[in-house]
Amino acid sequence: MSETIKASTAAVKVLEEWGVKHIFGIPGGSINSLMDALLTETEQIDYIQVRHEEVGAMAASMHAKFTGHIGVAFGSAGPGGTHLLNGLYDAREDHVPVLAIVGQFATSGMNMDTFQEMNENPIYADVAVYNRTVTTAAQLPHIIDEAIRQAYAKNGVAVVELPVDLGTLEIPVMESYSAANAHRLMPNPALNDEDLAAAVEILNSSEKTIIYAGIGARGAGSVVEELSRKIKAPVAVTGVAFDEFSGDFEGLLGSANRVAWKPANEAFPNADTVLFIGNNYPFAEVTNVFENVKNFIQIEINPANLGKRHHNDVTILGDAFDGVQALLSRVDEKDESPWWRANLANIKNWREYLTRLENKTDGELQLYQIYKQINEHANDDAIFSIDVGDVTLTSVRHLHLNPQQLWRTSNLFATMGIGLPGALAAKFDFPTRQVWNLAGDGAFNMVMQDLATAVQYKLPIINVIFSNDQFGFIKDEQEDTNDGYFGVEFKGVDYALIATAMGAKGYTITSIDGAASVFDSALADIEKGYPVLIDAKISGDRPIPVEILELDPEIHSADAIEAFRKRYDAYDLIPFATFLKSEGIRPEYKATDLGGF
Repeated sequence: MSETIKASTAAVKVLEEWGVKHIFGIPGGSINSLMDALLTETEQIDYIQVRHEEVGAMAASMHAKFTGHIGVAFGSAGPGGTHLLNGLYDAREDHVPVLAIVGQFATSGMNMDTFQEMNENPIYADVAVYNRTVTTAAQLPHIIDEAIRQAYAKNGVAVVELPVDLGTLEIPVMESYSAANAHRLMPNPALNDEDLAAAVEILNSSEKTIIYAGIGARGAGSVVEELSRKIKAPVAVTGVAFDEFSGDFEGLLGSANRVAWKPANEAFPNADTVLFIGNNYPFAEVTNVFENVKNFIQIEINPANLGKRHHNDVTILGDAFDGVQALLSRVDEKDESPWWRANLANIKNWREYLTRLENKTDGELQLYQIYKQINEHANDDAIFSIDVGDVTLTSVRHLHLNPQQLWRTSNLFATMGIGLPGALAAKFDFPTRQVWNLAGDGAFNMVMQDLATAVQYKLPIINVIFSNDQFGFIKDEQEDTNDGYFGVEFKGVDYALIATAMGAKGYTITSIDGAASVFDSALADIEKGYPVLIDAKISGDRPIPVEILELDPEIHSADAIEAFRKRYDAYDLIPFATFLKSEGIRPEYKATDLGGF
């Protein structure tokens, strides 16, 4: 008689063969056959017990973003599984591979309106690239293998619904249950010489070029900077690509729109050419950011994105690094130009403004001074898990990032609460590196129960909570679009006390002069293995809205400019038009709508 194995154990062995190191979830009656298998395989794969399935799914998604490796989470039938959806949609929108295993009532009760039994396939149909219910025990390891292959191949979410009884049944032992050894990445497309030549012709002749690098430019930062200096074209980035570039790169315009820098928003209306690299900027159409651009060159490896955000004058199908490297070897070196000098002066002025805010020593505690402490205490290879809201906006302005560090958030889905799950995943994945969770109090309120998970697994994460008793990002939106504020303020919480009750080290900062010593203590605590929470009680000040600047006397009244400068402490900010005029360039004032979201 042939040797047998439980189907659920065979399924877990598939995960092991694919290199899965940990799986996030909460047990339940309908998923208990998987729990038995995880117990059997506890030496090979770590089960991470989270306090909420949503946190598990978000951690799996962030694991995929930090590592490129598939993240795995599970939930029991009904509410356990549906709790996963927020994290699964985050993975779908950011095109990262995640596997969700969802429990189901035993086959004897399926389609009988049994307790917590429902038709699960339609629930996950929209979020998943692969979505199957197991119908026999022998299928289980093969379906798990297929799910992982599909998640990798299609950069998305795979969902497997598992009736609990099937996992307990015996199936024949096989030498291998997966196709993991056959996994390969598609080779980069060969670049087209005619397309490259057409791009070089435009770049050589254009006078006001912007390089706009997106997430696809990860790994190409150094050659993008080299190309920038060679053709005297400043570099704008999408927010998710900031950590690819040196924070002190003199040609960095930052990001555009609202989660943005002033120099990028001012430069785009004045540019004549955009080199769009590995980018799928989701606000392009709604903001008309490219309306003045005469030449648009796109480098993109995904054919589905070619020409998606603007009419292309030149299209280069290929990897970002390959494309930029090819252009770099072919374009002419340009002398320092008026366009380059004007942008560098504008960038320098913007950075001086940010630095002054960070270095204030008196007045009410603002988030800017907290970022000063983060920058001074962060390691050169620190990992930052960034939550959604004002902390996203301010982190791209005030974190002094370098390419050794990692910066990740919920990019397109923009789900609040992603910071702590991401930090958990990062610390499991990179146990020797310093990990930060930066979150507003509104977002942290959604997931703070899982600070206990960090304590349980002895994960020395530094959690910085920017606490001002409001949904600041939404409040600022209401200021611009609504008749008044409603639903955006809430009662404050003593987060340090909660952290202490959970077994973490908790600190509260209420003044600028009290910040440094707290961060010193936090670093000492994580060296001893303690998770740390710093509750920074900051002001409710709105960060400067660079999408609706009021600084230029050519288009704004003196009263409006004075009010704007006073509110945002912006007396030293100079409009880009001033730098352009000093270089003999006529500024463009054609209306570009950078407001809204």
